[in-house]
Amino acid sequence: MAVSRKVRRFMDEGGWIRRVFEEGMALKAQIGAENVFDLSLGNPVMEPPQEFHKELRRLANDPLSGMHRYMPNPGYMETRQAVADTLKKDMGLNFTGAEVIMSCGAAAAANVVLKTILNDGDEVIILSPYFWEYLYYIDNHGGVAVVAPCDDQFQPDLAQIEAVITPKTRAIMVNSPNNPSGAVYSKESIKGLAALLTQKQAEHGSEIFIISDEPYKRIIFDGMSFPQVLPHYDNSIVVTSHAKDLALPGERIGYIAINPNYEDKDELSTGLAFCNRTLGFVNAPALMQHIVRNLQEVSVDASYYEKKRDYLCQNLWDLGYDVVQPQGAFYLYPKAPIEDDVVFCRTLLDSNVLAVPGRGFGTSGYFRISYCVEDWVLEGAVKGFAEALAAPRG
Repeated sequence: MAVSRKVRRFMDEGGWIRRVFEEGMALKAQIGAENVFDLSLGNPVMEPPQEFHKELRRLANDPLSGMHRYMPNPGYMETRQAVADTLKKDMGLNFTGAEVIMSCGAAAAANVVLKTILNDGDEVIILSPYFWEYLYYIDNHGGVAVVAPCDDQFQPDLAQIEAVITPKTRAIMVNSPNNPSGAVYSKESIKGLAALLTQKQAEHGSEIFIISDEPYKRIIFDGMSFPQVLPHYDNSIVVTSHAKDLALPGERIGYIAINPNYEDKDELSTGLAFCNRTLGFVNAPALMQHIVRNLQEVSVDASYYEKKRDYLCQNLWDLGYDVVQPQGAFYLYPKAPIEDDVVFCRTLLDSNVLAVPGRGFGTSGYFRISYCVEDWVLEGAVKGFAEALAAPRG
C-alpha cells in the first residue's frame, strides 16, 4: 500500500473542493471550457494591482544584491516592520517587526502556529461551516479538532462554543470573512467570544489562543469596516496571506502576527521562527517579501466582487433559493433545495455547473459557490441553477 491508512482515509472522506475541480477539468476537456460554469475553486481571475507589477518590474530591472539568498527564518526585518506598521495603524496596537513572521501563505502560517502551540491531544475548536483543510492542519500536529456550529446567519454561537470548551482546549480558529459562507463575524460576536475565553481560562487554569485566519479581510462589502479580533483578546494570533487581497494565490506569501500585548510574545515568536524552519518552509519567498513590503496599503478593488455577489444573490433569490447574503470574501453558501447536497451538486453538474457540496465544509444541506470568476460563467451558472430546480427528483 503506497500511502498510510490515515492518509487514505483522509483522501476518501475529504478533498471535496479539489475533487469537484478535477471533475470540472475532465468535463472541460470533454465539451469545451466555454461550456462549463465552474464555481468550484476560490482561484481569483482578477490580476494583481498595477502597483504589484510596478514593483516586480522595478526589482527585475534593478535587482538588489543578494536578493535571492537566505534571510532569517522569520523573514526580512524591513518587510516585517512594514507589515507591523500597517497592523499598528489598523488595530491601534503597538506592533513591531518582532511580532511578525513572514510565511509561505496562510496555510503554512496556520501549520506553523499549530505546530508551535499544540501538545499531543490538545483540542482546537473550529466553527462550522469551516475550511475543510483545518482538520488536516490540526491533525498534522497532534491536535484534536472539535466542531462548534454557527447560527443560521453563520455567526459564532457562543453557547455552542461554550459547550465544547474543556480543560484540553488550546485554541479556537476563526475565519472572517468566512470561507465558505462569506460571513463577517460581528464585533459583538468577537467581544463575546473574548469574554467567554477569558472566563474559561480562569475556570480551567489554562491558556486558550484565538487564531484568526484573515486572508479575505480586505474583501468586504456594504461600506463595512473589518471587525478586528486582536484588540479584544491578548492571547491571539493572526494568520493570513496576500493570496486574495493582492490576487497572488500562486505566490504563497503571507505572515503570522502575534498580539503585542500577549505576555509571552518573545518565547512564542522564537518558537514560530523555529517551526517555520523545521516544518520545511525555511522562509517565505524572498522575491515576494521584497515586493509586498511596499504594498501593505494596496488591495484589489472589493467592489468587483460586490457586484458579482449582488448579481448572484438577486438571481438566486428570484429563483427561490435560500441564501444568506455574505458581507465579504467571494463565496455564497445557499441551502440545497433537497436534503442531500451531494445529489444536488450532481444535478447541477448535469447542467455543466460545478459547485461544492456543503459536507465539504462540515455542514450538509448547503453548497458553496465561488464567484471570483468571469461574468459569463455566472450568467451560464444562473441558467443551470434554474434547470436544477426544475429537474425531476427521485
